[in-house]
Amino acid sequence: MNEEPGPTPMAVLPTPMALPPLSLYVHFPWCVRKCPYCDFNSHALQGALPEADYVAALLRDLALQSPAVQGRSLQSIFLGGGTPSLFSPAALARLLDSVRGQLELAADVEVTLEANPGTIERGRFADYRSAGITRVSLGAQSFDSEQLQRLGRIHSAADTERAVAELHAAGLANFNLDLMYGLPQQTEGEALADIERALALQPAHISHYQLTLEPGTVFAGRPPPGMPDTDRSADMQLACQQRLADAGYLQYEVSAYARPGARCRHNLNYWQFGDYLGIGAGAHGKRSRLEQGRLLIERSAQAREPRRYLASLEAASLAAGRPQLTTHAVPGAELPFEFLLNALRLNEGFEEREFEERTGLAFALVAEGLGRAQQRGLVQCRGMRWCASAQGFNFLNDLLADFLPPAGLKAGRSLYTQQREAAPTN
Repeated sequence: MNEEPGPTPMAVLPTPMALPPLSLYVHFPWCVRKCPYCDFNSHALQGALPEADYVAALLRDLALQSPAVQGRSLQSIFLGGGTPSLFSPAALARLLDSVRGQLELAADVEVTLEANPGTIERGRFADYRSAGITRVSLGAQSFDSEQLQRLGRIHSAADTERAVAELHAAGLANFNLDLMYGLPQQTEGEALADIERALALQPAHISHYQLTLEPGTVFAGRPPPGMPDTDRSADMQLACQQRLADAGYLQYEVSAYARPGARCRHNLNYWQFGDYLGIGAGAHGKRSRLEQGRLLIERSAQAREPRRYLASLEAASLAAGRPQLTTHAVPGAELPFEFLLNALRLNEGFEEREFEERTGLAFALVAEGLGRAQQRGLVQCRGMRWCASAQGFNFLNDLLADFLPPAGLKAGRSLYTQQREAAPTN
């Protein structure tokens, strides 16, 4: 275990402090094939899937982290990856049953499963529902066969349509479709055609995000020809955004659109700066605790490589110790940026009291910077609520730059990367 010194005390506020809501993120690191654009902690499966060993490791991991729960119930569970749908319904049932045995779950807990349309067998979604899954996120990405090939996907548009038919048959109407735009050689009309194909499947939620060439990916090293420029991508986004609005899908976050009542509660907890336990290879977590009237916040990260993660849990079990979990206190100087990095992604923004309740800091620390952003037309203030303007949504990086921690841009990018891995887009 590599654990840094305890958290630095935050400012004591006159208002009563309370711990934020709590979620659970479970990472499944294996895929059939690594996509060339993907910078998440995923690994092409070599040989047999270590299903039983991995579920046992996850449960041991959860038991070791359970003190961070501090009496709270889980509001949501997200099974992300990688490709969690490589795991059988029976394995996920064992996992979820054991989670219920260890922790209290909210009566209306949301349990999301990420699934690849190319890994779903007939009848499997009904079994996943019986295992406790209440919501599914399908990685459609596109309905264009050439684009799916360029993206390295293992499924076809027909696979997505068959998977959605299975979802409806299983009574899992609360599902998300992941769609990408700004694809190589893509036109605005083609991006809209993907939206139309998605709408025909009647998802409750659509995640619509731009393909970006992330460092360390195959696409970053060998960019595909015909990538749209910034203006073309912006035109695609605006046209698709309008079509989704016309169809009754309300944008509530930069890349998230939902029918009324179908917003992803798990990701909302991230964006509202809630807490979450992270179990599984490479999983990140955020934990808060109260100490002498102060709110203390720390982040955690698991060993990324699956074999190393499994070995660390086995060693911890034999020694009755803790796994190879790296934790670090979040300095007070970084908290404003961390909070705003999440909260300003939401259309509704945040209230001043929410900043104080979730960071333990006085709102005055960010008031001046938000005032400057307001003068530049990047944020709006409605009473005590702050949110990004339409212009601010298009220039979020510029807006957030004014709140970067003292370490500067490098630290900001590190926080952004960690947030992306901890908070799936769907």
